[in-house]
Amino acid sequence: MGDARLTPNHQRRASTKASRRAGEFAVWYLRVVTFVNLLSAVWVSFGNDVRRHNEENFFTPYLLTAGFASGVFTMFLAVTMRRRKRAAWILNIVISSLFLLLFTFAMLFADIRQHAQNWVSLILTAAFVASLVVGRREFYAKGDRSNPRLAAAVAVGGLLVSSLFAALLVTVANEAHDSHRSTFLERWGYGTMRLISVAADDSGFAGISTPNWVDIVINVISTVLILAVLYAAFRSRRAVDPLTEDDEARLRALLDRNGDRDSLGYFALRREKSVVWSPTGKAAVAYRVVGGVSLAAGDPIGDPEAWPGAIDPWLAEARAHGWIPAVMGASEEAGTVYARHGLDALELGDEALVETAEFTLEGRAMRTVRQAYNRVKRAGYTVRIRRHADIPADEMAHLLQRADDWRDGATERGFSMALGRLGDPADGQCVMLECMDSRAGGAGEGGELKALLSFVPWGPRGLSLDLMRRDRDADNGLMEFMVIELLQRAQEIKITQVSLNFAMFRSVFERGGRIGAGPVLRLWRSLLSFFSRWWQIESLYRANAKYRPIWEPRFLLFEKSADLPRIGIAAARAEGFLEAPGLPKWLHRKHLESRR
Repeated sequence: MGDARLTPNHQRRASTKASRRAGEFAVWYLRVVTFVNLLSAVWVSFGNDVRRHNEENFFTPYLLTAGFASGVFTMFLAVTMRRRKRAAWILNIVISSLFLLLFTFAMLFADIRQHAQNWVSLILTAAFVASLVVGRREFYAKGDRSNPRLAAAVAVGGLLVSSLFAALLVTVANEAHDSHRSTFLERWGYGTMRLISVAADDSGFAGISTPNWVDIVINVISTVLILAVLYAAFRSRRAVDPLTEDDEARLRALLDRNGDRDSLGYFALRREKSVVWSPTGKAAVAYRVVGGVSLAAGDPIGDPEAWPGAIDPWLAEARAHGWIPAVMGASEEAGTVYARHGLDALELGDEALVETAEFTLEGRAMRTVRQAYNRVKRAGYTVRIRRHADIPADEMAHLLQRADDWRDGATERGFSMALGRLGDPADGQCVMLECMDSRAGGAGEGGELKALLSFVPWGPRGLSLDLMRRDRDADNGLMEFMVIELLQRAQEIKITQVSLNFAMFRSVFERGGRIGAGPVLRLWRSLLSFFSRWWQIESLYRANAKYRPIWEPRFLLFEKSADLPRIGIAAARAEGFLEAPGLPKWLHRKHLESRR
């Protein structure tokens, strides 16, 4: 894993103006065919015209046929070709070349070449094949090695099930007066033809006559099957290499030297991530592939002068596999460096940073916070602060059990600002805060445990918030009480700065509530307040603001605005807010590998 991979960049340098235009033509051809196929499926008269032109002495260009399935098929090919998938290029060149050979042979017959439409179809198909050949350098993105096996399994099993269902539907809805003449195998064949196209020739099926809605329902079923097969065939590889022990050791060495630059640096040690190194090994980009998005978080690790050497191979690797590159929570300094590599920036929000030497509960502005703190303290709560390495194994096991009991839901949330593990021996410099209720009799030393906070190191003299857990039956205000205790007792563990939660769209809430705010800003603030009912956007900002922190902006980096919806979904999945969609468990990659 230590070497940078620059092969995809060499592939891109081999690209020419002619190959780029040819590749664009191929993609646009498939887009137009997609539109015509879907239009034909819903516009009956147009669909009949397509059927008429695909019978006897007429034929249409490559992949042009009425139907939802054919429309979805060409749409997927257009999308995957747009993402530079090599597998999509191979599939298109094979099928279109066969079509071209068939059309060329057919043109040898006088009754076929007398129709002008056939010449147009031949020319368009030949132009598409030529564009694939000329633009072959533009399609280099690799897929997963297990995709062909998975796609074959989905196709065979799905076709069997869907064709049998189609045969059953044809049997039930058959309106032919001589329906007794048809056998089950003939009805099965009829249903299979309708799976391919609603404009299929049914002249050879005696004793079968179905309403138009049956043909459409069968074709929609085939559309679902096509979606599943194409997803399995063209899905992106999830990751190149997982984080190894050597990678983790090298990242920790970089954090020891440069960890104070970024409060999110320690979260690069999440073990489901992969890492790409600069040629010198002085910088690295840690990322995770989610839904075809190569998602990095925070700034690159290491010496800023070496950052470009790590960013280049990360982008090259993303392009080689057809991933969309994106960075969540980059600082302004890192955003500037990423921008030089072609990424655009969008401000996500602000991170709350507190300098412990400047924090105080004194003054009128802190009156509400001070009263809440004193109320919890008078109630008998105390806080114990320790490094993880100083916690005995049996006590750590108890803390882990309580943290798991208090977890909200089965999914462990977090990616950009969460370590994803607790109590690992390698994380001995993390800091644990335990809130004890001394009023609980017989609960052990210090009282009964009611809440936990865990912080990861931010350089030698800083901490970054990782995990918050509390007993839901405990008094309100425990988290604020624990944070204030940490800030006031910072000298006990020799820290000077603390990074708290990230507040999305903080500036909108702050400026939108001021006198003179414009109508657009007020509307944007109202929308965010509405969504805060579910996602706690505004409440998180206000929870951080009470400590009067320094607000540091954080940015989302991306290549194209059109990729933002996919990036947003990938980020939500990575953070644990969305469940990952996918195939049945028996078709998952891990399941297939475990059977080999």
